[in-house]
Amino acid sequence: MKEEIFVSGRMNHLVDPHLNIWHWEIPLYLFLGGLAAGILFFAALYFINGKEDQYPTAVKRTPILAPILLIIGLLALFFDLRHKLYFWQLYTHIKLQSPMSWGAWTLMVITPVSFIWSALYIREFFPNWDWKYNWIKEVEKFLQQYKKVIAWIMLIYAVILGIYTGILLSAFNARPLWNTSILGPLFLASGLSAGAAVTLIMSKSPEERKRFAQIDLIIIGIELFLIIHMFMGFLASTQVQIDAANLFLGGPYTMAFWIFVVILGMLLPAALEIMELRKFHIPAIVPAILVLFGSLMLRFIFVNAGQMSRWLY
Repeated sequence: MKEEIFVSGRMNHLVDPHLNIWHWEIPLYLFLGGLAAGILFFAALYFINGKEDQYPTAVKRTPILAPILLIIGLLALFFDLRHKLYFWQLYTHIKLQSPMSWGAWTLMVITPVSFIWSALYIREFFPNWDWKYNWIKEVEKFLQQYKKVIAWIMLIYAVILGIYTGILLSAFNARPLWNTSILGPLFLASGLSAGAAVTLIMSKSPEERKRFAQIDLIIIGIELFLIIHMFMGFLASTQVQIDAANLFLGGPYTMAFWIFVVILGMLLPAALEIMELRKFHIPAIVPAILVLFGSLMLRFIFVNAGQMSRWLY
């Protein structure tokens, strides 16, 4: 007869099930939402600053991807829902203390705004575009007069959306890895870096590519600072936070996080962008793809690792 001693009442194999309810749909949704937020943020920022012609890719062309990214992200979120036919109930009330309510209403605003912005610049891709119907042309003419107002709405809600992708996780007190105020700014910075990377890929202007390489370098530095600060906070806190940090400091997610997110997703593209700024010939697509990969892996790793972190009673 085999005798076993249980030292904890939680997480015993075949006794307490491992709770893992969020799968690939949630990190994909968080990545696409953050990426769309980054793209729309730069489009609105440079339009408001009167640099529409100086950075045409960021303001006019890249934003056409935003509504597509948001729709795919919403579809991923819809697939994750348990009771899909009742999603509309999120829009029957507002709960200010609920990050999901904030997210639902933020998406309700920024998604149609992204469509409007893309429609106003659709001739960047299709010069002979004709809306066919006069009433649509009248609406377009009306909206053209209020582009600055639209840009301000887009800027504000892009920031809210970028922060929300992190707050959605940090609001879960039962998961020590997620329960940190750093996740909101970290996911916002990651989304802005990804948005800058997309502009780097699509732009053909050396001046614009140089500007967004510089921006991406600054944001990567901010991301590294936030990651270091997050782990310092964990290690100076209670045992459950120390255990959560140890998932990345010798635990099962150590190699995945430090190689895929920090080295390949931040340090290597930063080094390549520095080389490019110093006149070395580096294809802009290489660091940009690495940044996007690192941003995606950040979400996948944090969502999965967070479900392993827990309180012990």
